[in-house]
Amino acid sequence: MSNSLNNKLNLPSYQFRIKKQNGNRLIFDIVRKRFITLTPEEWVRQHIIHYLVYDLNVPIGLIGVEVGFNYNKVNHRADIVVYNREGFPLMIVECKAPSVEISQDVVDQICRYNYILQAEYLLISNGIKHIVLQVDTENKWKVLDNFPNLTIKIK
Repeated sequence: MSNSLNNKLNLPSYQFRIKKQNGNRLIFDIVRKRFITLTPEEWVRQHIIHYLVYDLNVPIGLIGVEVGFNYNKVNHRADIVVYNREGFPLMIVECKAPSVEISQDVVDQICRYNYILQAEYLLISNGIKHIVLQVDTENKWKVLDNFPNLTIKIK
């Protein structure tokens, strides 16, 4: 694995299925059920997916990866969307490579996505720094200190 992927992330370690094919390193995505090109951003995305499934007990069937939608006549993709059992978005996750700073532009990006998807929680992560936001009853965002307990909200 390249040095950029060996960076210690601020997430638990997991066992991943990784293989090399045609000179590319691929990682198995347990949600999409296929091998994906292993980039630094994908490394973070797969850690977040595993954290959601194995540490927060979110059912795989309630997770969407690279969820497409249209905003202002432009196609966009949310990295990860966690749904409740009624099929409504509960959390949107925006993943960045560990080398990418989480800036106001990234916060603005996920907030634009949420204008369409209307999730209660937003998570922005570069694998090292995580920002979790929750919309309150006055439609204002507050920063949370920890990941929310999604299993309570999913039921």
